[in-house]
Amino acid sequence: MKVAVLGATGMVGRTFVKLLEGHPWFEVEKLVASERSAGIRYGELVEDSPEEFRDFEVISLEDFLKDPGVDLVFNALPASLAGDVEERLAKDIPIFTNARVHRYDDDVPILVPEVNPEHLRLTEVQRERRGWNGFIVTNPNCSTAILAVSLAPLRDFGIKRVHVATMQAISGAGFFGLSALAIHDNVIPFISGEEWKIENESRKILGKIENGRIKPALFEVSAIATRVPVLHGHTEAIFIELEYGSTEKIKEAFESFDPLKSLSLPSYEKPLVYTEVPQPRFHRERGKGLTVTVGRVEGSDSAFKYVITGHNLVRGAAGGSLLNAELAKKLGYI
Repeated sequence: MKVAVLGATGMVGRTFVKLLEGHPWFEVEKLVASERSAGIRYGELVEDSPEEFRDFEVISLEDFLKDPGVDLVFNALPASLAGDVEERLAKDIPIFTNARVHRYDDDVPILVPEVNPEHLRLTEVQRERRGWNGFIVTNPNCSTAILAVSLAPLRDFGIKRVHVATMQAISGAGFFGLSALAIHDNVIPFISGEEWKIENESRKILGKIENGRIKPALFEVSAIATRVPVLHGHTEAIFIELEYGSTEKIKEAFESFDPLKSLSLPSYEKPLVYTEVPQPRFHRERGKGLTVTVGRVEGSDSAFKYVITGHNLVRGAAGGSLLNAELAKKLGYI
């Protein structure tokens, strides 16, 4: 299938391009960026670009919209541009997006393949309601994606309440999101809008489809988001109340969680690996950045705590979106 990457020169866009190198199902046809990048070779704009794409001439978003000519689109555009662009393209083309604009639409899934693959059925609702040939599938906020993977195997224990404190890498703020003076030798205990996303997206992802929309999960989620001086890899401390459980059974649930192994998706890696002390420097690249490392499980009765680390640009952004597209193709939605 011929694909385009929108926002190909940004941090998430670059990650999309790297992950698509040599992909067996998806062939990159167009790399799309701003007007100031149009006509320039991708390798001149992105020095560490894969050899396969170094000579691609970047095209502007305006020119791309005139004649997309691809089978599906991966979107890494900022939210300020994404909304209208996605709706325009989805009339004819499936869109797999990292942007937040449509995450909260009733008929748009926030998809994490290992957690809620059944939510892909909402693409059929979109097509029927909106008269589209394509559709929009979103992936979550980066912290939410990493958290949701860890919550999925705990559903059988009856999740009642989740408290999470995030320690988020600076790459999550984008190239120009933080100055060196702001983050050096510092922790910033506030990220605008982040806590609301974690609290609400998690419940939508773990919810159920009813009458063509998602009924969010009933458990409570409370989050504090912080930015820390780590380049890549979000770490999160989770405090969870369950209806029942034990540390041994929770560890076993984490270690055995591998729900899509039989589908043989090209990018799929084991979603969870248990390591006693997860650390971003050592564990963010695990499973090519798609594996979440979990550890420090402690507690008793119904109250437990654990720590997770995951790559915010891969599991939390481009890699998650690529997995979404692979799942959709495997299940016949595209």
